Amino acid sequence: MPDSHNASAASFKAAHYQLNNKPVDLTPARRDFYKIWLIQQEGFLTLERDTIHIGESALVFLHPLARYSFRPVVRKRSGYWCIFTGEFLDDASRTSLAQDATLFQTAGQVFFPDEQTLGIVRFYFEQIVREYGSSYPFRFSSARNLVELLIHEGRKLQPVVAHKQQQNAAARLTTRFLNLLEEQYPVATPQDSLKLKKPGDFANELAVHVNHLNAVVQQVTGRSTRQIIAARMLSESKALLYYSDWSVADIAYSLGFEYPNHFTTFFRKNTGHPPLALRK
Repeated sequence: MPDSHNASAASFKAAHYQLNNKPVDLTPARRDFYKIWLIQQEGFLTLERDTIHIGESALVFLHPLARYSFRPVVRKRSGYWCIFTGEFLDDASRTSLAQDATLFQTAGQVFFPDEQTLGIVRFYFEQIVREYGSSYPFRFSSARNLVELLIHEGRKLQPVVAHKQQQNAAARLTTRFLNLLEEQYPVATPQDSLKLKKPGDFANELAVHVNHLNAVVQQVTGRSTRQIIAARMLSESKALLYYSDWSVADIAYSLGFEYPNHFTTFFRKNTGHPPLALRK
């Protein structure tokens, strides 16, 4: 007989997500299901009290009790995920899942697969998403088999080694910096000028020396503090040019530029075009 749609749909979902400039929710989440997640962009994954720098594609296994949040370095992001309850799997896989202390730890588990394994994992996810969205009568049975193959791939991998205390401290400071940066956006009105514009402004707010902040951010992200600030400011300026009717001068002042021509120079340097060219 075909799968029971209501029972299977209630216990399993899958998606290939592509987000652009969507606000980031940093509230630690906990859900009543297992989750397998392929993260495909740089960011910081917080599992319980550990923060892991994701600098490449990462395969993440989350237990229903795991608390987690993810801060991408940029808002444009993509990946795959599937979620399911224990009842979704067959009896043998459900028993194995309950006994599996490697993959679905209550604190979560992260793996960095090599290129060959990453290709296999991505292929399985593409098939899972396709089956989930199809009208095939046995789509949930097919998706179940693919999920079990994903779990087997995870068992072959070596988990991320726990970070040393110094690395954790660097990641935490970088996360605090990124949190401060993101808290300033989006700019609500032309009168709301950014208060923190330079690396030194953020260092003062974080009570650290600016050289230390710069070194830590460079170490963790591979980019300078100034580059990250400029990239976020550029992203916001593009959004304001696209979606608001503010003048270029208003946008310049809201982003902390003293003179509109300074903003025009900044925008042209980073895009090759003046601001009004983008708006037109």
